[in-house]
Amino acid sequence: MMKPRGPTRLKGYKWVMTDKNARIYNVTELTRDVRFVLEEGFDGIWVEGEISNFRVPASGHFYFGLKDANAILKCVMFKGGASKLKFDLEDGMQVLCYGKIGVYEKQGQYQMYIEKAEPKGKGALQAAFEQLKKKLHDEGLFDEEHKKEIPFLPARIGVVTSGTGAAIKDILKVAGRRFANIEITISPVKVQGDDAKHEIVEAINTLNDYNLRIIDEKLDENPIDTIIVGRGGGSIEDLWAFNEEIVARAIFGSDIPVISAVGHEIDYTISDFAADKRAATPSAAAELVIPRKDELISRVETCREDLDAAIEAKLSVLNARFVNLSDKYVLREPINVLLQFEQEIDDLDRRAGIEIRHYVELSEARFYLINGKLETLSPLSVLDRGYSITFADDEVIKDAGRLKKGDRLVTRFAKGVVDSRVEK
Repeated sequence: MMKPRGPTRLKGYKWVMTDKNARIYNVTELTRDVRFVLEEGFDGIWVEGEISNFRVPASGHFYFGLKDANAILKCVMFKGGASKLKFDLEDGMQVLCYGKIGVYEKQGQYQMYIEKAEPKGKGALQAAFEQLKKKLHDEGLFDEEHKKEIPFLPARIGVVTSGTGAAIKDILKVAGRRFANIEITISPVKVQGDDAKHEIVEAINTLNDYNLRIIDEKLDENPIDTIIVGRGGGSIEDLWAFNEEIVARAIFGSDIPVISAVGHEIDYTISDFAADKRAATPSAAAELVIPRKDELISRVETCREDLDAAIEAKLSVLNARFVNLSDKYVLREPINVLLQFEQEIDDLDRRAGIEIRHYVELSEARFYLINGKLETLSPLSVLDRGYSITFADDEVIKDAGRLKKGDRLVTRFAKGVVDSRVEK
């Protein structure tokens, strides 16, 4: 049987003719129709799986696979959607992805076009919080060695918060109640929304620049000693500006000590870890940095009383010592004491003279003893007994056999010297 013309389908091992009127597709048409079917049938669906082969080319689009134990689905998340993610995708992460199924026509490959994604088991914001916290912790931004000390009594406090929110009202209320003399500089910012993080960073940098200008231009103003950054409570979405990386780095990089006061006592943000000090609420931050004036006055008075008491006690001790010393003989009869010292000097002088004479006498005796021994051993003593010494060329002659006729000799006696010549 010859191979039939026209479209066919394979059934067993036989060629079977199809309907002559059936539509014949080209590859592009078939692929496009399949894409339409998939897009209409699988539009707006959630898919759960594990990320694998995650990559981000220069375009900024995300390419990865979603897999389970038996299959893998290729996925694409375009740059626009990827930029809105609050957490980082990575291989091995279990996620829930929302989007639609389509076909990449050039390769005839079906894939999922993802619009948003969430970590399985937790919200995207919570995952982003934990990822950023770990990243900054590993970089050392939370280390205690970088924490600056909060001044005990700042002359001026900078506040970065909403200009109309409850936080600034609470801070001003606490300041007025505790120490109204403290100056407060408010740098109003948005505390939620997409623009909030940029305004918070700019405010922190502006306050630091302001301090530098005071120093450089020698302005007659108090510098800002402490910055309070924060806001009142809210949901994790409301507080998210204080979980942004650029805000954490601005707080860490501030030359002025920063207190983070975001939300309520149970709320923790990345700013809390990056700051030099965390306060549970804005009111608590104000109480932390602003001491009570009446308590300070009371402490000063107590210190003054303690100082007066200490001075009186010291004077009493010194007076007792003075009275005790005034009864001493040296103060009552100072001339007699001097005369006694003079007498002691005379005694020392007399004893020194005796010791010196005794030493000289001993030295003389030793000298004469040694001198007698030298005289006894001296060749001159031998000459005194009638002996003489004969020299030839300044050498003592002990053996006459060494001489020869005509040699000149010098003979020394106890008294005098004789020159002679050998005749035989």
